[in-house]
Amino acid sequence: MFAIIGIVVVFCAVLGGFLMEKGHIEVLIQPAELLIIAGAAAGTLLAANPTHILKAIAGGVGGVLRGSHMTKERYLRTLKMMYQLLSKVRKEGLLSIENDIEKPATSTYFKSNPEFFADRMALDFVCDTLRMGLTGGVEVFDMDQMLELDMEVHHKEAHSPVSALAAAADAMPGLGIVAAVLGVVITMGSLGGPAEEIGKKVASALVGTFLGILLCYGVVGPLSAHMAKIAEEHDSYLHVLRVLLMAFMKGSAPLIAIETARRAIPARVRPSFNEMEKHCKAQPVAAAKAA
Repeated sequence: MFAIIGIVVVFCAVLGGFLMEKGHIEVLIQPAELLIIAGAAAGTLLAANPTHILKAIAGGVGGVLRGSHMTKERYLRTLKMMYQLLSKVRKEGLLSIENDIEKPATSTYFKSNPEFFADRMALDFVCDTLRMGLTGGVEVFDMDQMLELDMEVHHKEAHSPVSALAAAADAMPGLGIVAAVLGVVITMGSLGGPAEEIGKKVASALVGTFLGILLCYGVVGPLSAHMAKIAEEHDSYLHVLRVLLMAFMKGSAPLIAIETARRAIPARVRPSFNEMEKHCKAQPVAAAKAA
């Protein structure tokens, strides 16, 4: 939502200043210039990126427009789910959650947290780690290395669409110059005509440069920067899960593992210890279902 507001503010500020200087807004309405810049930028994206990157860009822009979903409430729901799952392991052993990690779609714990279940990366991150613990024979240090490798792969994949969109943004000023040069070419062909007509064509050509710079620094560039921040927020979320799982694998009690993970949550969305304890020790998922 704030991304949309920010883009609106950019256009209002630019157009407002233009109108304050007695500019004529109709001069800036140049569909041909916009087609050249936006179409060429879209073409560069298609030429430079495979299909999965293009889909990730579309999904990333949609995520920016919807806003951040890494809130304190999401972290609390995740901590509660993991506390209840690990408490069962503590009481009944890893074998007691074999069905949960092998068939997450039927797990009472994972189904109680739709946001977590929909996050396939986080779900696999937890289930695969617990599966390795169930299998046995893997040292805690080696398991931690696996998680680090998993996070590195995810980080690269999450930032690939960001880099692609940023590259398209960087190309827009140059594409604006292309549009302006084409406008000058058209203008040169009109030399000898009425001065008013030549003036309009020159203005149209300059609008191409204006649109290229505005779209780069006022729209596409900020969107790519926001996408990068969302990717970093998800990296932080996975880091919290990694800390939690490793603390438990080292022998910490579920509540201690949860508290260790809480300390790894970014400060702006970190719940207090009392909030975490109260939330985690609320009515268990299984009990709520039975009721």
